[in-house]
Amino acid sequence: MISVRDTRSQELYARALQYLPGGVNSPVRAMRAIGRRNPLFVERGEGAELIDVDGNTFVDWVCSWGPLILGHAEPGVLDAVEEAARAGTTFGAPTAGEVELAEEVSRRIPGVEMLRMTSSGTEAAMSAIRLARAATGREKLLKFAGAYHGHVDGLLAQAGSGLATQAIPSSPGVPAAATAATVVVPWNDAEALVRATGEHEFAALLAEPFPANMGLVPPEAGFLELLRERASATGALLVFDEVISGFRVAGGGVQELTGVLPDLTILGKVLGGGLPAAAFGGSRELMELIAPAGDVYHGGTLSGNPVAVAAGLATLAQLDEQAYLRLHATTAALADGLREAAGTVPVEVSFATGLLTVFFSDEPVRDYEGARRCDLDRYGAWCRQLLARGVYPPPSQFEAWFPSLAHTAEHVERTLEAAHAAFAEVA
Repeated sequence: MISVRDTRSQELYARALQYLPGGVNSPVRAMRAIGRRNPLFVERGEGAELIDVDGNTFVDWVCSWGPLILGHAEPGVLDAVEEAARAGTTFGAPTAGEVELAEEVSRRIPGVEMLRMTSSGTEAAMSAIRLARAATGREKLLKFAGAYHGHVDGLLAQAGSGLATQAIPSSPGVPAAATAATVVVPWNDAEALVRATGEHEFAALLAEPFPANMGLVPPEAGFLELLRERASATGALLVFDEVISGFRVAGGGVQELTGVLPDLTILGKVLGGGLPAAAFGGSRELMELIAPAGDVYHGGTLSGNPVAVAAGLATLAQLDEQAYLRLHATTAALADGLREAAGTVPVEVSFATGLLTVFFSDEPVRDYEGARRCDLDRYGAWCRQLLARGVYPPPSQFEAWFPSLAHTAEHVERTLEAAHAAFAEVA
């Protein structure tokens, strides 16, 4: 076990608590899900490693929750950002870069002919739903339990009782009316999906095709195809939230891997190369309903920000076939090693290229209820042991690990040594 210093972090956290709610600007950073430790205050990132304000070094498997597929401070991205910033950080007017990025996205993502850029995945999801409702003339929305599509009121919803029910707000401050048109269905439950689409007229069926906000829970065989069939049969639009999986699991996201094409796609994270950028896109027919081509309103002062666009283009330029083969090999080696390191501790390791979750469960996790049944206390203790040994895992059972192209075999080996010891501690 390394000697982890935290004097400076403790001081900063005490100050942060005076001015920031909970001392952080996004809840998971507080690390309360793993208990009995303060947040990690970062000074800098280098490749696949983080250095905190006390000088501790960690192998970073969070990578800013997904955008840093090339790792921290990648030189090509930094050069592109510096060049763009020197020309001006924002104009509120079109630039050549945003046209080039739109062309590149359209070339890579099968379901996208045209797109509109935004500054966050939440904004992109909100706007895609508005477009779906306008295009269909309907209001109801189907989403899946455990999926996260940003902090839009209508999507901060949880399931009531039964297989497919009207949603109830999952956060104070969300009025019941905001979720009244949202129906929540269990992931991977074909019966519930068929029943819900038979009982309601939906504007959209909204899904993470590889859900990663309950931990990584891939679709079972035929489930995405069923989603596509039910959307087409009932006149709903199929919307894939590929904020996490887009450009990560493959160059064209999950839709490239599976051949199941949505009507609308939501993108983010890797798209911005580490800077705030997201987008939603689809067919020309649908997207030209967006103002000023059409009447469905969306606007944003920083949409298509030239610095974020430059970072996105520089990132995508490095994501070729060989890059994905390397990323897959790293992820598979980590997954296999973690299974072996667990020993007698019951875990299920789920992975796809660039994504991984260690579920503290003695049975496969196929939906949100299965994820909730995991041993959350043991997961938290395991995470604390990893942090004490210089490895930074996602500090929540319900989040994914994000391997990057900066992770080497040596980083995997260091992680597995720490994991073996950590598993032994919680056994």
